[in-house]
Amino acid sequence: MDEVRTLINSADIYLIVYNEQMIETNKQKINYAFIDSQNLNLGIRSAGWKLDFAKFRRFLLDTYKVEQAYLFIGQMPENQQLYLYLQKAGYIIVFKPTQKYFKDGKKTTKGNVDAELVLYSAARLINEYDEAVIVSGDGDFLCLYEYLSELEKLKKILVPNKMKFSRLIKPFMNKIDYISTKRKKLEYKK
Repeated sequence: MDEVRTLINSADIYLIVYNEQMIETNKQKINYAFIDSQNLNLGIRSAGWKLDFAKFRRFLLDTYKVEQAYLFIGQMPENQQLYLYLQKAGYIIVFKPTQKYFKDGKKTTKGNVDAELVLYSAARLINEYDEAVIVSGDGDFLCLYEYLSELEKLKKILVPNKMKFSRLIKPFMNKIDYISTKRKKLEYKK
């Protein structure tokens, strides 16, 4: 009788351990997206269409299971309605002060967000997520892709325009997907 009780206890322990392992195995990974908004916007526009940011946020959730989408954008007072729309669509906005300058005789505004995107994805939030989706075709992020790849945290690189992106990221072709090929699904329509 003691032998049977011992076997039952052993079986109970085995089942408990087995169930804990199953829970851990079935646990869904936490995925975050880090989006270079200027690169995304200009890349899609150069492909000849306008992105619906609400559809794109849903696409990130449905396709890549992105729980949090950080959108890095230059802050301009006249764009407050845009920022509210983006927040309602589900983005966490990280602002960068903008600077005005002249290019080809025309006044231009720029908010370079590269440093903030790297800071958030590689340092500030690195322990909060399992895998990252980086949205940019910019070769300046090569070191970030290498770093996240070493940590096995690089899920996908979403390049806005298949025809215009840095060749520096070619070593990551197996991680690249192109937003410009998803026009029917993601295009803004009035």
